Amino acid sequence: MSDKRWLKNYDKGVPATLEPYPQKTLVDYVDEAVKEHPDYPMVLFKKRKMSYAEIQKLSDEFAAMLAAKGVKKGDRVALIMPNCPQAIICRWGAWKAGAILVHMNPMYTDSELEHALKDCGAETVVVLTMFYNQLKKIQARTAIKLVIATGIKDYLPPVLKVLFTLLKEKKEGHFIVLQPGDFWLTDLIKEKAGAKRPDVKVMPADPALILFSGGTTGTPKGVVGTHHSQVITGLQFDRWFGEITEPYKDVMMVVLPLFHSFATYAVMSTAIVGHSALSLVPNPRDRDDVIATIQHDRPAFFPAVPAMFIALLEHPVVKAGKVDFSSMKCCNSGAAPLMAETKKRFEDLTGGRIVEGYGLTETTMACTCTPYRGKWKQGSVGMPLPDVIIRIGDIETGDGEMPAGKEGEIVFRAPQLMAGYWKKPEETKEMLRDGWLYTGDVGYMDDDGYLFTTSRKKDLIKPSGFQVWPREVEEVINGHPAVAEVSVAGIPDAKQGEAVKAWVVLTAGQTASAEEIQAFCKEKLVAYKIPKFVEFRGELPKTMVGKVLRRVLVEEEAAKNKK
Repeated sequence: MSDKRWLKNYDKGVPATLEPYPQKTLVDYVDEAVKEHPDYPMVLFKKRKMSYAEIQKLSDEFAAMLAAKGVKKGDRVALIMPNCPQAIICRWGAWKAGAILVHMNPMYTDSELEHALKDCGAETVVVLTMFYNQLKKIQARTAIKLVIATGIKDYLPPVLKVLFTLLKEKKEGHFIVLQPGDFWLTDLIKEKAGAKRPDVKVMPADPALILFSGGTTGTPKGVVGTHHSQVITGLQFDRWFGEITEPYKDVMMVVLPLFHSFATYAVMSTAIVGHSALSLVPNPRDRDDVIATIQHDRPAFFPAVPAMFIALLEHPVVKAGKVDFSSMKCCNSGAAPLMAETKKRFEDLTGGRIVEGYGLTETTMACTCTPYRGKWKQGSVGMPLPDVIIRIGDIETGDGEMPAGKEGEIVFRAPQLMAGYWKKPEETKEMLRDGWLYTGDVGYMDDDGYLFTTSRKKDLIKPSGFQVWPREVEEVINGHPAVAEVSVAGIPDAKQGEAVKAWVVLTAGQTASAEEIQAFCKEKLVAYKIPKFVEFRGELPKTMVGKVLRRVLVEEEAAKNKK
């Protein structure tokens, strides 16, 4: 795009470009922090503070252990664990050894885990105890040779560690007996006590991460991000919120799982380059723990998904006014549409501001974001961050550039795009063309440079040949006072070919009928966009991040119709 019309709407002080970017890695940023403020907390976990110096020492020792076990530059080291100190220690340790870190979703099924391990070719894995037995079941069918186990209690404060051992370890499936040839993480680190990191030269352009994404086809693929990608994304977000950030004072809450690009690139990287402490939450679905962590760690930044904001608003303790959210300067929402009512209620609760963003694993969160001070537009995911360029291409080919307000494929250019899909050159060529990344997402940009996402290409519904984007219908239904959540998709229909269906979750204590929902839509939508079918459910299927799985709803519908 030639005019970059969004630049005129940047908040005061946000630059158009951050180039030239420093040739550094996140490891370099932590090295600097250790020199400047060694005792400042890098990680907060269950009321334990782990300083930059402590994480530095443990990750150096872990790196030395990996090198002693034969891990070389470019080897993949897999992590199977939620957010916990080990995820940070092992991540930095793997990078110091020159390895590529592969953080996997610990909720993977056996087949998904096997596929991911085979795909990346990892020979070393660090696994939380409760996922150890699952790993052992499929290990023989993978390249894994070195298995390192760690318990969630390993870095708890002393009192909590004792209570966990007595009350939860066996009951909740954390207790295991190691099989011959496997190791405990704490034992291996102790063996290298005081060891220096290996003498391995890691460059900004080297691969740092493989995170798995469904991409445009739904087939899980390993997305490769470089060390420099993390730094660039972190710096862009840090400058976007530069007016309100305070280095070595702010706390960034990591309630999103670190195997997800939102948490890794937009949250962790931003915290590291901006020297904010990372407050780790292992299970985002444990709302009581999320609230307790907010109360204790007092986060200034709370990146989350709309489902988390809704869940907190509906929590009895929050509704009773017993939770203090006043530390929150800013909440960053992404991964799913943010409804206007949710935004208003949460901002009223915290006194802070919710900004909304958009990015992909493939863009390594080269992102759009709502300005902190500037105008928020309902339905918009904001405008491109510094050095990110977005154009709206033809909806079929992605080529050319659509005028303002015209829908088409969202196409990115940015300095931190993925290096490619791991060992999938053809899929990489399809996604990355002449420096542009073709997202497969559909949207439009207005005259002010604000981006609006409407759907995925494949999510387009065509009742009787008309075009309906699920997001538009969802926005309308979510405005009904009885509706808490909604998802919309197309299902086969004998008369229309494809019909619009809405799956609705009602707010506790509220009632509504399908006819009422349809009548509500009739006031705001043309006839062919009104859901022909409405199904009420107690909850919607979601990823661990909180993104509604529209695909699962459609698959369930298809299975039901086969009976």
